[in-house]
Amino acid sequence: MAFKPQIKIPATYMRGGTSKGVFFRLEDLPEAARVPGAARDALLMRVIGSPDPYAKHTDGMGGATSSTSKCVILSKSSVANHDVDYLYGQVAIDSAFVDWSGNCGNLSTAAGAFAIHAGLVDPARIPANGICSVRIWQANINKTIIAHVPVSNGEVQETGDFELDGVTFPAAEIVLEFIDPADEGEGDGPASMFPTGNLVDSLEVPGVGTLQATMITAGIPTVFVNAADIGYQGTELQEAINGNPQALAMFEAIRVAGALRMGLIKTVAEAATRQHTPKIAFVAPAKSYTASSGKQIAAEDVDLLVRALSMGKLHHAMMGTCAVAIGTAAAVPGTLVNLAAGGGEPQAVRFGHPSGTLRVGAEARLQDGEWTVTKAIMSRSARILMEGSVRVPDDSF
Repeated sequence: MAFKPQIKIPATYMRGGTSKGVFFRLEDLPEAARVPGAARDALLMRVIGSPDPYAKHTDGMGGATSSTSKCVILSKSSVANHDVDYLYGQVAIDSAFVDWSGNCGNLSTAAGAFAIHAGLVDPARIPANGICSVRIWQANINKTIIAHVPVSNGEVQETGDFELDGVTFPAAEIVLEFIDPADEGEGDGPASMFPTGNLVDSLEVPGVGTLQATMITAGIPTVFVNAADIGYQGTELQEAINGNPQALAMFEAIRVAGALRMGLIKTVAEAATRQHTPKIAFVAPAKSYTASSGKQIAAEDVDLLVRALSMGKLHHAMMGTCAVAIGTAAAVPGTLVNLAAGGGEPQAVRFGHPSGTLRVGAEARLQDGEWTVTKAIMSRSARILMEGSVRVPDDSF
C-alpha cells in the first residue's frame, strides 16, 4: 500500500500579546489553500491538530486553548496606503471548523512584526534604528491597524523591558492603534457601534433571566453584563468558571442571546459555527484580588474589573480586541463598563483581569446623536518562538 508523504510549508510560530499562533505568508501556502474555502480550512485545522476529541492538540501546533489555536495569513496589501493584508483564523479545538468572523487583537501585534520579518514591508520604510509604523489591513473585518514596531540595526527588536501581565518574560513594547474600530460586522452585520441603539439593554436570556447588558461592536462584538447580576465578584480566576459546566452553559446562553439581539446571527443554531464572536464579558467596580500568578492587585491600581470568555472558556488574561471594546465602552458615559469604572468620560482605563492589569485608551465622541470612536490604543509585545516549516500529510486538505 502506497502512503502519502508529508509536505513542508514555510511557517513561523509567534507569540503576540497573550496569544500565540502559526503565521504564514500567503504565497507560501499550497495553491489550493491560497484562496478561502474548504482546502484552506482543512489545512489550518491539520496544522493546529483539530478537531481533537481529546482536547490536547498533541498531534499539531495548537495549545488546546482559545489563545493558542490560531493561524494567521499575511500578504502584501491589496488596499492603498497599507503594507500588508492580515487574515486571522480561530481554529476550533474539538470541532471541525475555522472561525473567520473576527480579529485577534493580540496577534495583531505579531502581524506587524511578522510583516517586517517576512519581507512584506517596503525596505525603504524600515529605519535602521527607531520605530517602523506598519499599516495593517485587517481583512476579516476590513479595518486598519497600525503597529508601531521597534527596529534595531534594521531588524525587529524583540527583547526589551516591557512587561505584560499574562506573559512570563519582558520583551520590546509594540504600540497598537486600532483605527475606527467600531462596527466590524460583515455586510449583514450591525450598523453602528451600539447595534441595538441603546447603551444598556434588558437582555432576555432563556434559562437565565433578564440581564442588563451593554452590547458594542468596537474591536470585536462584545456583550457586557454586570458580575453581580450573574452571581460573581469580578475577581474570579479561570478555575472558578472553566471547571463549572453550569456556569459555562449560562455564559453561552448569554452569548447566543446577545448575538441574536445584535443581529450577528439569525437563529440559535448559527451560534455553533460562530464561536469566536461575540465575546461575553462581565464587569465589576474595582476591588483587590490575587492574580493567577500570585501577584496582588490593589483596588486603587485599577479602575474596574473585567473577566471575558473566548471560545466558551474564561480567558487567562484579556483578548486584545475585547480590550478595545472595554476601552471604548468605558469612554461612553452610561454603559455598564463606564459605570463600573466610576462614570465620567475617561480617555483611558486600567482594568484588572485574571493575570493582572491592562491599560487601554480610546477616543470616543458623540456626533449627530451617535457615539463613534476614532481609535483605540494599547501596548503589547511579540516575538518569534520558532521558524522554519510545518509538516502535514499530503492528503489532509
